[in-house]
Amino acid sequence: MAKQAGRLRPADVLSIGQFAERAGLAVSALRYYEAEGLIAPMRAPSGQRRFRRADIRRVSFIRIAQQFGYTLPQIKALMEALPESRTPTAKDWRRISEEFRDSLDQRIETLRRLRDDLDGCIGCGCLSLERCTLYNAQDKAAARGAGPRYLMGDRSDEIGEVGEH
Repeated sequence: MAKQAGRLRPADVLSIGQFAERAGLAVSALRYYEAEGLIAPMRAPSGQRRFRRADIRRVSFIRIAQQFGYTLPQIKALMEALPESRTPTAKDWRRISEEFRDSLDQRIETLRRLRDDLDGCIGCGCLSLERCTLYNAQDKAAARGAGPRYLMGDRSDEIGEVGEH
């Protein structure tokens, strides 16, 4: 809905209760998102929160990103590219979706690798440690960082023995 003379029309502004109902969230969730810096409602002269209809897209993005496993700090970092003072344009969303897509592609690849590697591991009992893609003799994978390095994409043949550089 269009602005008139730089101001939002009353139909473009929702109370926190109306916004919560439209977004499918509890009012407390919206207050939490605000406290975390994910959304920034306007304030009426009485101090009550008022939301732009365009904020529904922001909250929808937050909810979708959470379903994909993103943390609120990660979501906040993605959303920092979006303007606060105006409705995000298709170009704004395209830019953020490209970054989102790249991250999702990486997650999908990690999950695919996990699935494929675990197919051979379930029930094997690691009878052939020389061939096991997850075997980590003397914790040599720690040189690449924390976490399950091989499941994160590192390969055992790329990591030298402990003490090698």
